[in-house]
Amino acid sequence: MAVGLSAAAVAAALGSVPAQAAPSAPAPTPADRAHAPAGWRLGNTGVTDVRFRGLAAVDRHTAWVAGSKGTVLRTADGGRTWRNVSPPGAGELELRDVEAFDGRRAVVLAIGEGEASRTYRTEDGGRTWTETFRNPDPKAFYDCLTFFDSRNGLAMSDPVDGKFRILSTSNGGKSWKVLPNKGMPEALPGEAGFAASGQCLVSNGSRDVWLTTGGASRGRILHSADRGLTWKATDVSIPAGDPARGVFGVAFRDRSHGIAVGGDYRAGQASPQAAALTGDGGRTWKASAVPPAEYRSGVTWLPHSRSIALAVGPTGTDVTLNAGRSWRKIDTGSYDTVSCTADFGCWASGEKGRVARLEF
Repeated sequence: MAVGLSAAAVAAALGSVPAQAAPSAPAPTPADRAHAPAGWRLGNTGVTDVRFRGLAAVDRHTAWVAGSKGTVLRTADGGRTWRNVSPPGAGELELRDVEAFDGRRAVVLAIGEGEASRTYRTEDGGRTWTETFRNPDPKAFYDCLTFFDSRNGLAMSDPVDGKFRILSTSNGGKSWKVLPNKGMPEALPGEAGFAASGQCLVSNGSRDVWLTTGGASRGRILHSADRGLTWKATDVSIPAGDPARGVFGVAFRDRSHGIAVGGDYRAGQASPQAAALTGDGGRTWKASAVPPAEYRSGVTWLPHSRSIALAVGPTGTDVTLNAGRSWRKIDTGSYDTVSCTADFGCWASGEKGRVARLEF
């Protein structure tokens, strides 16, 4: 009953939120905040020159973010304060994904060609880090990682020799191995993943994982039901046909129901049909009847709900109350990625050191 009431309250709050004013508007007063039904509360991360495209929400109190200049931050007090726990010597790296198991254990992914693609792991809240993978292949470029549990995870690279490459770990990221590509379909000409939100590779449950693509003649989402050994590719309605367009992120609330978002990441470019949904695990995808009006890079389901989800991008946040069939803009702040936890801890992060938590 408590969970049901909470989900209903969230739906009512988000359903009544007007789009927030432009950033130049006066700051809300304490009285304004007291009567606001819901909205993002920006925390003070202490940095303004870092873009946080990697986000790992642990609960309402604890979250990790990873971004440019090799930066990793962690909070344990709901975002009121942030601690810089960046890996030593990583200042030249682009950290685009982070997966955290709790407030002490996390794995981060650095992207780039050849040796720029790396993984680091910590077991003490970021006080010390161990580099656990450095890509030896100049043709590989790793984009995203995901974990099924605290031991088993995958990372994905753009196509190498015509197929997406998958790394696998079975010890929580302490070591990695390249999986055989026999079960991977051929990549389309120009096809790649987008390291924009840490959501181009996502898992749900103990074996299912999805990989999103763009850049080719059409956008696709690949699904594996055996932890990355074999894959099936499905076309998606989100337009591609250009290196800047395609499917940027996906989220599943169970192994059947998913939402995908994307578009054209270039500022000012149109992004029609920027969202799609599936009810059969990704075997088929249907375009949203009323999609977000602009490019969106990150998406998450709200916990304990079968119908509410949030999508974010540089121009704002949209909400759906009907499992992705229609969307409505509720915020104009710039965010690249978003994540929610079971205790209704919803976090978003993006450019200029922005990290926020959703408040009701």
